[in-house]
Amino acid sequence: MVDPLNEAEKNNVTFSSLGLSEPLVKAATEQLYTRPYPIQRDAIPSILRGKDILGIAKTGSGKTASFVLPILELFHRTKETSGRYASVLVLVPTRELAGQVADVFQTLGAHLFPKVKTVAVYGGVAINPQMRAVYGADIIVATPGRLLDLISQNALRLSDVEILVLDEADKMLELGFADEMSKLFTLLPKKRQTILFSATLGDAIQDINATLLRTPIKIEVAEEETNLDLIEQLAYKVDAERKGPLLRYLIKTEKMKQVLVFVSSTRTADNLVVKLTKNGIQAAAIHGQKGQNIRTEVLQKFKAGQLTVMVATDLLARGIDIQLLPYVINFDLPRSPKDYVHRIGRTGRAEAKGKAYSLITPDDEHHFKIIQKKMGKRVEQVDTTEVDLKGY
Repeated sequence: MVDPLNEAEKNNVTFSSLGLSEPLVKAATEQLYTRPYPIQRDAIPSILRGKDILGIAKTGSGKTASFVLPILELFHRTKETSGRYASVLVLVPTRELAGQVADVFQTLGAHLFPKVKTVAVYGGVAINPQMRAVYGADIIVATPGRLLDLISQNALRLSDVEILVLDEADKMLELGFADEMSKLFTLLPKKRQTILFSATLGDAIQDINATLLRTPIKIEVAEEETNLDLIEQLAYKVDAERKGPLLRYLIKTEKMKQVLVFVSSTRTADNLVVKLTKNGIQAAAIHGQKGQNIRTEVLQKFKAGQLTVMVATDLLARGIDIQLLPYVINFDLPRSPKDYVHRIGRTGRAEAKGKAYSLITPDDEHHFKIIQKKMGKRVEQVDTTEVDLKGY
């Protein structure tokens, strides 16, 4: 798709200028969406015009809001919601994503009247509550298998669907949902709008494109390159049992006001928050075992500068986008060099310098050498043996 906007015009784009009404702009502002991401800028007007979309975008690019906002806008413009059966269907690969997407619909639709009813349905839990919940739903976010179960139980039908969204279509195919998706496609009305998002454009996605989409608008968002020259990197050599005190020492001695700390597990994240809080440092964790509302609240507080430390796992790292984040600390090293670059790339953005620190135990040293080699940059290492951590 050719972007007709020059750089100056892109920077002046607002959610209002994309065609969104005041209740949605208000909700977006409350979620600290200051300006549209590239994929939102390109997708929202096209979806509002009823166009089919083929979007190639990685997780964390802002794609969920790029279809949630215009879909909610369409409900707002008609001033009416669905009848007995949903008019919008969003297919996703996992129960976690189903819950997250449904939460985004509810959060961004908070100021709409009448309310738009969104229901997430997925396997691994009892079906009966979901059978009751889908009655009168406007939007259903579903995994393919559970959706077919509900259809076979006559709890819903797809004959009223006007908009179909396939989110992370490549992952659905990877997880073996191809047959279920084919069955569902035969149950959908031929006349509908289809929005497809995928991280990659493989042969299988091309086949779906050829079969389901009508002259789609293709939107491809390249991953933002991390400018390592803007990031001051330091590695602190430390014994494993001194990592916690060293982290607190760095936060306090450098008077850090906003620092994103990465850990390897949800358990470590929660334990770290407890220790930081006990030592008078405001901290909270976001990870896959926290509810979406809690994660949203923590991220809001962190972005607004009301929280000193946010502790995160790699699972949610791609959803973290803060323009002027001064510090990133790797409490634990990530598994891959690519993840390391992505982590430290949360700072040093928008041409602003940032600092990225890593705590390196003796067991980490070999892995850290590999990370530096793949990154093509040598990181200065500081020995902390003589640092007095008593009281931290």
